[in-house]
Amino acid sequence: MSVTAATDTVPSTVETVFRIEAARIIAAVARIVRDVGIAEELAQDALVAALEQWPESGVPDNPGAWLMATARHRAVDLVRRRETYARKLAEVGRDLETAAPCEPGPQDADPDAIDDDVLRLVFTACHPVLGPDARIALTLRLLGGLTTGEIARAFLVPEATVAQRIVRAKRTLGRAGVPFEVPYGEDRAARLDSVLEVIYLIFNEGYSATAGDDWLRPALCEDALRLARVLAGLMPKEPEVHGLAALLEFQASRLRARTGPDGEPVLLADQNRARWNRLLIHRGIEALQRAGHGPYGPYTLQAAIAACHAQAVRYEDTDWAAIAALYGQLARLAPSPVVELNRAVAVSMSEGPAEGLALVDALSAEPALRGYHLLPSVRGDLLARLGRIAEARAEFERAASLTGNERERELLRTKAAALP
Repeated sequence: MSVTAATDTVPSTVETVFRIEAARIIAAVARIVRDVGIAEELAQDALVAALEQWPESGVPDNPGAWLMATARHRAVDLVRRRETYARKLAEVGRDLETAAPCEPGPQDADPDAIDDDVLRLVFTACHPVLGPDARIALTLRLLGGLTTGEIARAFLVPEATVAQRIVRAKRTLGRAGVPFEVPYGEDRAARLDSVLEVIYLIFNEGYSATAGDDWLRPALCEDALRLARVLAGLMPKEPEVHGLAALLEFQASRLRARTGPDGEPVLLADQNRARWNRLLIHRGIEALQRAGHGPYGPYTLQAAIAACHAQAVRYEDTDWAAIAALYGQLARLAPSPVVELNRAVAVSMSEGPAEGLALVDALSAEPALRGYHLLPSVRGDLLARLGRIAEARAEFERAASLTGNERERELLRTKAAALP
């Protein structure tokens, strides 16, 4: 081991590493103990051990591997203490204790199987024994490492509600003895919608963080994109799987252009499109073609919207009329106040700010948008374009007070201050 951080920076280093590695650690441990609740507790134990030991010994050269090994060793110790130790050990393999903690095993020869602990974790947390909201909240907690507060903001629900969902979900999985596996056949199809939604929400949290000091959390985007690609390979005849993969490829292509030199947000209109990743755009186009030619599902429709942006050489070349029409289809297929807000933006760009503002104002009474910072942010943009400067400034200030992300708060306050 080498000391790579001063003692006073170790806690932040531990927190950062754990946030990146938590999903893989929990998934690997869950394969051993066959209980996601216990797996999360053991992962947390490894975190505590790091906080206790690293200030004295220094941060390891491979801190993720250290956390993984510590959690796995504790899992093996726990299994040993159980009466069913022999059976459990046989299930996970006799070489469990000597296996390298971060090295994947050989791929299963079955083309319909996945040797991916993280994907097993997603499908386990999306078991039908849980309700849809509980499945998504639990997986965001386990896979994305999100706090209950961050999940609550993503769902636009109270934090206490999310906390209760997660606790009950873990208890339910434990009582039901849900196996830690990727299911087959009809069971797999039954869980697919929840799995797709979880991957989608994890990517969104990485793409535009709901809280914290960073505008982006690229590790979450990378995990979600990897899972979407694996799932597309697993289920090649499912159009929406390819639709989601296409959407994430397009969105990921813009990641490098979404922040400036100091990590500050760069909005779509101001992005340097030369920094967009053309390989990912090409992959997105191919995935969208594999999704077929309709009728489109919600992820494929969103991918088609993202394709309109990706194919515009300049911001001024964007086909906003086509985007507005696609959002109209999406609103009919999957009604949502957030979809309507996005449609209002597209309408404002294709038909004018007054038409967009009328649509936004119609959403002002929506309970789900009451604390949603993007509603006053969009309204502020439209009011500014209409020359209603005082009202626009008030809306930007209100939006800044509602967001939990420090970078976004700075952006909104800057926009308010820049108004004449």
